Amino acid sequence: MSSTAAAVLMQRLGLSEDELLQVLGADPLSVVGGDLDDKPQLPILLALTEEAAERVQGDALKRWLRTAGPAGRPIDHLLAQDFTAFEDSLVTLHARGFVVRARR
Repeated sequence: MSSTAAAVLMQRLGLSEDELLQVLGADPLSVVGGDLDDKPQLPILLALTEEAAERVQGDALKRWLRTAGPAGRPIDHLLAQDFTAFEDSLVTLHARGFVVRARR
């Protein structure tokens, strides 16, 4: 897996460099050098988020990532490397769309 794939995920989700490293459990040199073959979460996350990126417009996916949903904020699932919970959040996004409610 290349550093380009990591850059695509970072751009698609609006992750900072530190967030990307935490999600992948990688060090900066591995990412820059594209030495990510031992990181199966990268191609999986790219595949999981590809459809979502196509279905929502503009930067909505980046906003969704940091917005609390029924199961919490998707970014928190990623940073905890709880990929099952992140996938569940994506399923909810597909089913309900990106719903923003006003704070009371």
